[in-house]
Amino acid sequence: MSHFAKEMAEVLELTGEPKNGPAIRCLMEEGLQQRRRAQIAQRFLCGEWGVELEAFKVNQERDRLRDQGKTP
Repeated sequence: MSHFAKEMAEVLELTGEPKNGPAIRCLMEEGLQQRRRAQIAQRFLCGEWGVELEAFKVNQERDRLRDQGKTP
């Protein structure tokens, strides 16, 4: 069995697809999705993107006051 045939058999097994075309498409989609996630993670890690929590903090304080029986 050739190297390609062994790899293709592994691709079919990993994806659960019975045919080569759909199996390759599945792996391609997964690979693209992983690269997109890595790019997004990198943007957060380098500070290009961040998370603004101001609205969350305001809502959290409002809920805390409400739970204490006070009005915000």
